[in-house]
Formats: sequence, structure tokens, C-alpha cells
Amino acid sequence: MFDFDTLSHAIAGQTVLCVGDLMLDEFVYGEVSRISPEAPAPVIAVQRSEINIGGAGNVARNIAALGASCIFVGLIGDDEAGRMLTDRLAQEDRIEALLIVDASRPTTRKVRFVSEHFSTHMLRADWEMASPAAAAIEQRLIDTILPQIVRADIVLLSDYAKGVLTARVLRNVIDAARKLGKRVIVDPKSANFAIYRGATLLTPNRKEFSEATRSRADTDAGVATAAQEAMILADCEAMLITRSEHGMTLVPRDGTAIHVPALPVRVRDVSGAGDTVAAMLAVAMAAGADWETTLRAATAAAAVAVGKKGTAVVTPSEWRRKILPHAFLAAEEKIVAAGELDAQLAEWRSQQLRVGFTNGCFDILHPGHVKVLTAARATCDRLIVGLNSDASVKRLKGPERPVQDERARAEVLAALEAVDMVVIFEDDTPLKLITQIAPATLVKGGDYTREQVVGHEVVTANGGEVILVDILKGFSTTSLVERARGGTR
Repeated sequence: MFDFDTLSHAIAGQTVLCVGDLMLDEFVYGEVSRISPEAPAPVIAVQRSEINIGGAGNVARNIAALGASCIFVGLIGDDEAGRMLTDRLAQEDRIEALLIVDASRPTTRKVRFVSEHFSTHMLRADWEMASPAAAAIEQRLIDTILPQIVRADIVLLSDYAKGVLTARVLRNVIDAARKLGKRVIVDPKSANFAIYRGATLLTPNRKEFSEATRSRADTDAGVATAAQEAMILADCEAMLITRSEHGMTLVPRDGTAIHVPALPVRVRDVSGAGDTVAAMLAVAMAAGADWETTLRAATAAAAVAVGKKGTAVVTPSEWRRKILPHAFLAAEEKIVAAGELDAQLAEWRSQQLRVGFTNGCFDILHPGHVKVLTAARATCDRLIVGLNSDASVKRLKGPERPVQDERARAEVLAALEAVDMVVIFEDDTPLKLITQIAPATLVKGGDYTREQVVGHEVVTANGGEVILVDILKGFSTTSLVERARGGTR
């Protein structure tokens, strides 16, 4: 099974060619305030609105947000919505948009009226022409798409049945990709899976799958059986069925079905969650992930997406927090540079959290250190640990120290539940750091007096307090090092 940390870094080097139905998504948030006197209909008091790139464009945004590059081909009308989408896509990093203008049709636009308080959708209004693109437009699409296939690591076709992915466009793209050895993922809309024949992976949702296979698709075994039959028709390598709260089931043509349950999450809005899944599948497969890793990665990305409002994107840090163990994430989230400290302090203080501080070399972590750190955390809501840099330790302890470099020492500290942040400092003392933080509590071991604690004047001048913790006798990093080196101490 692929390592998820390796995967998250490998994604950054991939390029996805995404083709599909582009649309403008507008979300109008408000509440029903009264019943209209003109008709028996609710009046929505609008509080705010958001406009997003939607449909296959949201797939492209998610590909870019996850760290990969995206070549996007879509269709717009010669109208204000089309111009707005063109401008917005031009502002997206890592998306190269190649848009075909069809003056005979409007740009697809969807306006959703959503309860701000309950996050429920009350009404949706659509402006669209769902008929297939005309022959001349089809040819322009094909002529635009085919030269891009060689540049991509994988091809993703996002079908919303709005006219872009006609049978002719699909056949040309899938056949050309197969000749070049490129895998093709299709997020299908048609119930006739045969039109996607030759794709690598089809990703229907439960409703689409049930309609296409004429099955109930309500059990793992039932889904797997129906998928095997459907894959013969579609001539694909695998089929992934997204089943909402029941998770996802991936059925390889040659192999055992894999089912992954949905991660527990508070669902706020399912709009665009399928786009996020398709994007995650594409970047993970492009990066070389196996089927199970790809499925689990997509499940985690979906859990992030449904917890957001509107057609949202998922970032690598959000996805990693869902799928990687907390202890693994501790180092990258808790170890910060002094220059990044002010933003975190401001956030904590806006929440009226009490910030504490302690410091040391922590060369070889022992029970004495743990006692001080846990006692320090008990004095505050958030504990920052100042860690002497390698150069600082050498000056204080001698040329043979530290035993572990600063990164290793910081990661060990960051893995402790008592520690909320680790900041490495270069000076011999943490005075500058203490001045910057202005902690409510400054904690040191009881082998110091208050007057010996560096920064005590700063802390007390700001209304804070200096706290001394009784040391645990018999534990000393210096003595541990001497013993390890064969000394007598």
C-alpha cells in the first residue's frame, strides 16, 4: 500500500488534463422571513452571496488546490457569465484554461438559495442548454483536446450532460489517450456506460450506478456483482461507486472489491463533493498510487469537502489532517519559525487563551523533562516550548553536543500532547522570544531561582507569573550522555 505522506508530496509533480462541462455556481444565503402577499410562496431575506467556478471547473480547481497542475478544456457562451468564468480561471494558479466559445448557447449557470443557519438548500434556478454541442463546436473541442493529451499524466472527463462530452468527443479522446498509454477517468452522467468504453475508471454515484445497471446497489455484494457486469459493457479496468454516507466501493475488473466507509463528519453541503472525489482520484492515480490508497485518499478528501459550504476546494493540509495520524502531523503543524509566531499568537489571544512558555535544549528527552512540560501545560491553555538551536547548544554544552540535531529534538517535543508549539531560537538565551510572546506563565525547573530565570522581568512587567517546578532527581541529559559514552557519572 502506498505511503500517504509520500503520495501527498508526489501529487505536486503531476499534470491532469480535465475536460468537461463548465458552469457558474452562485450561492445566495439567507432565511425565509415571511410568506409573500402576492403569492403563497416564501420570501427569502438575502444576507450574502458567493460566486464560484462550478461543474468541471470545480474539478479543475480541486486538482490545482491539491497541488497538481491542470490543463482544463471547457465550453462557454458569449455572455457575461462566460466572461466571468474566463477571468476567474485566469486567476487560478496551476490551471491552464482552454475555453471554446459557443455563441449559440448560454453559459451554464446555477443559482442556489441556501439557509444560512441550517445549510439546507431551499431553491435552485438553472440557466442552461443541455443539448449536445453542434458538429462544428465538437470539432473545435476535439482539435483543442487531442494535442494536450501528450502533456498530461492522466485524463479526467467530467460529464454533467451539458453538451461538451458528446459521443464523438468521448470516442476521440478516450481512443487517443489509450494510444498514448494515458489512463482515463470518467465521472459519468449517461446511464449508457457503453459510450465511455475503453476508459480506465468510471466513478458513478449510487443513483447513476443504479439507473445504469438497473440494480438496487444497496449492499456491498450487490454493488460488486452489478459492477462486474457493467465493466464488461464499458470495457474499463475498474469502477468506483460513491455511496454518500455508506462510503465508497471500488471494484477492479481483475481483483477483489474494496469498500471504504465514509469518515465521520458533520455534513454542511454536498455540492461539489463529487468534483473533489474525481480530482483526488486523478491526482492520486497520476502519482502512482494503488487502488486501495487511491480510494482511501478520495474518501478523506470527500469528508473535508462536505464539511464546507458551497462548491469548495480541498487543500493538501486539510486532506492530510483527515488521513494521516495526529502524531505524524504534529511536527509539521507544531514546529514554527519565529516569523510565523505572531499570527498564531493573535489567533490564540482572540480566543482568550492563556499562553505559557518554557525552554531548554531537550537533547535527550527524559522523565524530568516530561514532568516540567506537563506541569507547564497545566498553567496555561497553550504551551510554547523554546528550543535551543544546534549552534546555541554547542556554545552552552560543548562541541560534542547536541546528540540529536534541532529538527529531531523539535519533532520529539512536538509529538507530546502537552506541547502546542515548538520554536527554535538561535541565541544563547530565549529573551527575545519571551519578549515577542509575552507569556502569561513562564515555567522552569526548580533548580533555578526566580531571579535566575531568563525573561522573568519581561513576564512580570506584563502581569504574568514565573512558576518553578520541582525537578525529578536522578535525571540529567548530561549524565545520560556520559553514561552512554562509557563515563562514570
